[in-house]
Amino acid sequence: MNNFEAWIGKKEVYHDVCNDKPIGMMQALLNQYGQPIDELPLLFHWLYFLPVVNQSELAEDGHPHKGSFLPPIPFPKRMWAGGRLKFHAPIRVNQQLRRESEILNVEFKQGRSGDLYFVTVQHSIFADDVLAIVEEHDIVYREATSNLQNKGSTQASEKPKAPERSELPAKNYSYKKSYPVTTPTLFRYSALTFNGHKIHYDRSYCTQIEGYPGLVVHGPLLATLLLHFLTQEYPDKQVESFEFRAVKPVFDFNEFYVCGDIQEQDGELWIEHVDGQTAMQAKVSFK
Repeated sequence: MNNFEAWIGKKEVYHDVCNDKPIGMMQALLNQYGQPIDELPLLFHWLYFLPVVNQSELAEDGHPHKGSFLPPIPFPKRMWAGGRLKFHAPIRVNQQLRRESEILNVEFKQGRSGDLYFVTVQHSIFADDVLAIVEEHDIVYREATSNLQNKGSTQASEKPKAPERSELPAKNYSYKKSYPVTTPTLFRYSALTFNGHKIHYDRSYCTQIEGYPGLVVHGPLLATLLLHFLTQEYPDKQVESFEFRAVKPVFDFNEFYVCGDIQEQDGELWIEHVDGQTAMQAKVSFK
């Protein structure tokens, strides 16, 4: 176990402009291209402040090398584990944006699947110097899957066996929507967010090196779908806070649903596999 306490408190600042091109491209991904908007849709701020590095600065997994802002944790598997957001003010097209980021914590854990590191980063996002969003972003680093690494094991292509639906707890649905994901979906979202992580488009790397059974659907895309369908179903509700946690991966061969159980002041949101298992769970509160 390495000690990365020295990285806690490290800061960086990014500047950007809320131009409308990424918004239109994300709308196209959601089959809503050309629809007028008054303000930036929820979680579309993830389309800005994208790190731009030379090809020579990319690691084997397609991410930029660690050790610049994020600590150089040696574990190769990186995933967006979840986050907590508070929405203070709207962001509008053409506003000047600033993101102030700080590493809040680096924690080592031993889980059932092996050793883990959790890194928590806080982002404060300003639009024309007005605080708009405060976000805590959780990143998990995992050890390599040793029995699959550098091997063409057939286990990598085997789909995990799902539990019987009767084993799962009953749920209340205010809505339950489908959103079919294809390989072009994953490619377009990776391109839109300038995300070179190979687990989203390089099937041989994903299965043989990182040990997944298929291409991984982006965690931020799933979280965006949660709030997208919420605002489609309840356009008059104003979201004040949102927290989400990845529970189980979604792969490109999976069918899944975007679900919500909405009350007056808050609600439960989740991504549900077709067999009833939860892939991502979230809570939302309203102003």
